[in-house]
Amino acid sequence: MLTVRKSQDRGFADHGWLKARHTFSFARYVDRRHMHFRALRVINEDVVAPGAGFGEHPHDNMEIVTYILSGTLAHKDSMGNVATIVPGEVQRMSAGSGLTHSEFNHSKSEPVHLMQIWLFPEREDITPGYEQKKFSEAERRDALRPIVTPDAREGSLRIYQDTSIYASLLSKGATVTHAIRPGRHAWLQLAKGAVTVNGVALQAGDGAAVSEEAPLEIRGDAESEFLLFDLA
Repeated sequence: MLTVRKSQDRGFADHGWLKARHTFSFARYVDRRHMHFRALRVINEDVVAPGAGFGEHPHDNMEIVTYILSGTLAHKDSMGNVATIVPGEVQRMSAGSGLTHSEFNHSKSEPVHLMQIWLFPEREDITPGYEQKKFSEAERRDALRPIVTPDAREGSLRIYQDTSIYASLLSKGATVTHAIRPGRHAWLQLAKGAVTVNGVALQAGDGAAVSEEAPLEIRGDAESEFLLFDLA
């Protein structure tokens, strides 16, 4: 079964400096029909204005993944990490027993376009941790490149949950497939372009929940970028 979550049906918040689309309930946006999907708690598509950002704030007991689509995001946290994140780079932060961080767009002219993902951890109060890595365009081109996994396979970042996240830059006319093992589920979030998934057309911003359907065949109907989550 494949259930589409259309882009225009997501929650929307316009804070002036931040425009955000919420796939699942987040902050003041509450929709009891869309609280989470399996361990996947948050998919926010954010556009942060030049010279703006998220001030220092706390998190705990959440696995947080940031994927940059365009622009540059500056990061600082209570673990002592100071970094910038650019397109193709992925940040994994395990909030665990608690941390604080800030994210800022220092550009004077260019916004930052990003996807921030939260997942429930497999257990609470783990020691907080941080990883960041760039995955080249060649690695993601017309492929499903694992970027976050529970076992850090193929050089991916490790997450403390039975979830694997794949990134793809799919050319028009190209196809990738993903086998979903029995009892598992998937979520596809399309950031850019247009694809057809098992005969169902998706446009930029659309998501799709997948259960009891395997394999997935994803065809690029335009130059596209998406994330695929394989979930317990």
